[in-house]
Amino acid sequence: MRIRFTASKAPAALAAQASLIARYGQADSRQAEVVVALGGDGFMLQTLHAAHGRRLPVYGMNCGTIGFLMNAYAEETLPDRLRAAEETVIHPLAMRAENVKGRVTEALAINEVSLLRQGPQAAKLRVLVDGRVRLEELVCDGALVATPAGSTAYNYSAHGPILPVGSDVLALTAMSAFRPRRWRGALLPSTAVVRFEVVEGEKRPVMADADSRSSVRDVTSVEVRSEPQITHRLLFDPGHGLEERLIGEQFT
Repeated sequence: MRIRFTASKAPAALAAQASLIARYGQADSRQAEVVVALGGDGFMLQTLHAAHGRRLPVYGMNCGTIGFLMNAYAEETLPDRLRAAEETVIHPLAMRAENVKGRVTEALAINEVSLLRQGPQAAKLRVLVDGRVRLEELVCDGALVATPAGSTAYNYSAHGPILPVGSDVLALTAMSAFRPRRWRGALLPSTAVVRFEVVEGEKRPVMADADSRSSVRDVTSVEVRSEPQITHRLLFDPGHGLEERLIGEQFT
């Protein structure tokens, strides 16, 4: 099996990479059959973004802090673990953000696209779904659209729902909503196109972000949609797949 090992900059991950390469070798990136990512969830997202053009499966081993998307670290019998691994296919979100200067930024997000206030005052957002205004004014610290794979990340911390990986649903969640005070977000079909329009942007500036890696300041509008034509392939040890983790997280 031709394995390509990648590692975050954490000392533990770099040491693990050196040890694994010494044992199993290092495949050329153009000939690899699988990528083994060593680090935490942040590095796994980075690796998935880098690998999506080649459709390589990615098997993560936790050398970081959280490791929700990772498998347990072990050097022994790694090729056997890779052959027995269960594959989960996920699709990212596509973000299209326009700022006050008319500049458009496009980016992909595996977990979520989020909007956050830039200053001390709450953001004011108009929320449209498939071209229809659903909230004329959402006053909040921010809002996000999350995939099932990302529903246990920022979305869950903002009291959004955990979504089953095969549910074909997106979560629309507000952070610290002030008006409507009792609004608790929405569940949308994965085909939905969500558009946020910033109200009073000069007084209440807003930034947008895709997976904490593509930030745009002073946005005027942000459009979010699922991108089903792009796939990411994750590998998990049997019995510890993403679907099981999403279910189990709801009982912890």
